[in-house]
Amino acid sequence: MKLKVLNPATGEVAALLDADDARTVKLKYREARTAQPAWARTPMRKRLAAVAAFRERVVAEADSLAKILTTEVGKPISQSRNELKGVLPRIDFFLAETARTLKPEKVFADAQGSMEERISHEPLGVVANISAWNYPWFVGANVFVPALLAGNAVLYKPSEYASLTGLEIARLLHESGVPSDVFIPLIGAGPVGAALLAQPVDGVFFTGSHDTGRKIAEAVRGRMIKLQLELGGKDPVYVCEDVDVAKAAAGIADGAFYNTGQSCCSVERIYVNERIFKPFVDAFVAEVKGYKRGDPADDGTYIGPLTRAPQLKVLESQVKDARKKGAKILTGGERVKAKGNWFEPTVLVDVSHAMDVMRDESFGPVIGIMPVRSDAEAVRLMNDTEYGLTAGVYTRDRKRAEKILAEVHSGSVYWNCCDRVSPRLPWSGVGNSGIGVTLSTYGIETFTRPKAWHLRSA
Repeated sequence: MKLKVLNPATGEVAALLDADDARTVKLKYREARTAQPAWARTPMRKRLAAVAAFRERVVAEADSLAKILTTEVGKPISQSRNELKGVLPRIDFFLAETARTLKPEKVFADAQGSMEERISHEPLGVVANISAWNYPWFVGANVFVPALLAGNAVLYKPSEYASLTGLEIARLLHESGVPSDVFIPLIGAGPVGAALLAQPVDGVFFTGSHDTGRKIAEAVRGRMIKLQLELGGKDPVYVCEDVDVAKAAAGIADGAFYNTGQSCCSVERIYVNERIFKPFVDAFVAEVKGYKRGDPADDGTYIGPLTRAPQLKVLESQVKDARKKGAKILTGGERVKAKGNWFEPTVLVDVSHAMDVMRDESFGPVIGIMPVRSDAEAVRLMNDTEYGLTAGVYTRDRKRAEKILAEVHSGSVYWNCCDRVSPRLPWSGVGNSGIGVTLSTYGIETFTRPKAWHLRSA
């Protein structure tokens, strides 16, 4: 069985890969199950050394790795390089914090010394990591790095749209000292993921759409295993009347259109105080019209193709629905007539929450902008969603921003910034944005089970 890898910029075949099937998935699971106990017994310093060596190899091969990423997902090459560069601080965080976070902790000892209470952190065992295509290095490393450091074996299924990168990740880990039966890539589309979920793994960690996340939750229903789902968002930003309009417009436009809008935390809807609505929209549209769309291998390209061809119909449908209900297109609005998966950067006004574009995830270069009369109206609209991944407020007044953000139902909140992730802070969502947490020390502990020790001397 072969997996065809297409270049989304041209529609041409970039590679044909040997794909897994139910039989090979089962065999690989057994390999991982057999190998995991020895990996868990491997001293932490050796596991840390392997991941540190992996980091060095990522740096050494960054140029070729970026080209592979751009070829298969269509990300502009400068942004592929940024992803490779940006994954390093995440690896550094895990290298610096894992040993301390997972160190056994004595929490009580009585005065006589006869009773001691201790907490240790035991690895889950074999975990399934079904990863995403939009940021395969970022999203993957959030899971497999702490999972491996905690002593787990990982069955890693990269997205079928980022399989070449997934195989490179596996190669570099193996060359760095992680045994080939401790980190095992699985190549293929949905049926391979289904075969992986059928195995008696100890945890499932998925990043992707809400629809697929719900199917995964249903597939493992009734099994007492760790389930973590990092899903999408309809991330809002509110712009107050006291901002530097040009600066805010430029920053928010980047937050909406970076990676061609294909980020979980991309800005997907914007609310602007009515007092500055027109100048903000004018500045925003001017910024978007200045983005260069073209060959993603060109250093100057900012807007690339969509990775997934089916998303073109989603964007077309959202724009059509918005226009039918009274929205006005200020720029873009159509599929680009060219080979590959291209859609024009699109800005809509006269939008409302009766429109799909303001309610359903777009995951592409389309944004709606609405005026609001007050902070209270902005909060109400920001919370009028089934999602809750990120939300931002732009204002000069920190106290005002914190008051607004405290009322917004969201896993991450931003003041005067957006589309930002830090390894030091937990990454989680509310509602349809998922369950569980990656990053921060919480994202290290999630790959372990706490074990309670009651130790009484004779």
